[in-house]
Amino acid sequence: MNDRAQIPSQLLLTLGALRDKAMAADSLNALAFSIANDAYPLLRFRQALVFAQHAPSQYELLCVSGLAKPQEDSPYLVWLRRTVPWLAGHVTTAAPTWLARGELDAPPEVSDGWAEWWPEGAWCVPIHGKSGQRLGLIVFLLDEPVQDGLVPILQGLFQTWSYCWSSLSGQGRLKGWRPSRKQLLVALAVLAALLLLPVRQTALAPAEIVSRNAQIISSPIDGVIAQMHVRPNQAVTEGAPLFNLDETTLRTRADVLRKEVAVADAELVAASQRAFDNPQSKGELTVLTGKAQQRRSELSGVLAQLERTQVVAPRSGVAVYSDPNDWLGKPVVTGERILLVADPSQPAMRVQLPVADAIALEVGAPVTLYLTAYPLQPLHGKILETSYQARLNEESVVAYRLLVSIEDGDEAARRLGLHGTAKLYGERVVLGYYLLRRPIAAARAWLGW
Repeated sequence: MNDRAQIPSQLLLTLGALRDKAMAADSLNALAFSIANDAYPLLRFRQALVFAQHAPSQYELLCVSGLAKPQEDSPYLVWLRRTVPWLAGHVTTAAPTWLARGELDAPPEVSDGWAEWWPEGAWCVPIHGKSGQRLGLIVFLLDEPVQDGLVPILQGLFQTWSYCWSSLSGQGRLKGWRPSRKQLLVALAVLAALLLLPVRQTALAPAEIVSRNAQIISSPIDGVIAQMHVRPNQAVTEGAPLFNLDETTLRTRADVLRKEVAVADAELVAASQRAFDNPQSKGELTVLTGKAQQRRSELSGVLAQLERTQVVAPRSGVAVYSDPNDWLGKPVVTGERILLVADPSQPAMRVQLPVADAIALEVGAPVTLYLTAYPLQPLHGKILETSYQARLNEESVVAYRLLVSIEDGDEAARRLGLHGTAKLYGERVVLGYYLLRRPIAAARAWLGW
């Protein structure tokens, strides 16, 4: 009773709230989210990671504090998959263990990533079931070890987490139950019937609303962009100025060439006058005439370039580009893409279908787009064209590019630049193929069939 009286009341309230949230969790992912994010007032960690253990060296990342959904192909998570089994091997007891990078003989592939992404130490809290088997591992990234007086206070919270984890993961629910042979046969028959049900193949992919009729505006000459006359998504008319290039170098070159033309003309006049009295000067006339013509041609070329420094819209539409500050003062080369002039009256979906999620799609297949800005107003359309070859997109994911029409929706939902998730519908297949398509493809690639 005396020990409890010495614990600050705010700490007791925080512990009670964490226990209540753990008991109220309706899934293992919800419990992992509460562990990774709600325990920050107690430990003030830099980051918390929650892993579920499925085998002695197989761990699944359930949650990272501060992230709703980690990207599976990020370098950080790739390093985590290699590091967590090694880290868990150093947690040999059921009690929380402090692991410091300077005190461990870590392999280079672990120590390099630790130095880049993690602080000096990691406080590892193992989660065990009722029978003593390890169910998961919680890693709190801290700059210094946890105070010794705080560890006994947190033991009750850790036991609550372990109890809830064991309950939500189904530990002990079917213990002692043995199905009969008839029950097994009935279950197999039902499963076989379900696997033969016809379903439609679907795939999800990021999508963006673009224009089916957009014209690329590129730099007409080499130079530096001096000014952008239009803002992103601004409506422009035919002939409206879009941007102009810096003319300082060209004007200086033109002034020099004008003086060189004047000098060449003066030399030509002088040689013409000398040719009346000196027959030898007649041979210089041809050379000086060519030199004067060359200087005039160079001057005409520079003046032509000066006229092209002002770029205007070739048609009416909407100027599509990122930010004027990204272009001001930037050197560009001839043909470099600056912006698009898109026709907003002809919207379409541009879908980036990752190779890993690709299914058999034909032109005319239906597509539904769920916009992030208007989730309750889905847009419908059909595939117009698909790319023959998959390429890296802006997110460094190998994907096929699909262009999809938009056949409904109001003007606000069809605005250019809106993003969302497209659901693509393929041909009908049996449920067994739908569920086992990826495992079969991975097995064939691994076995070399």
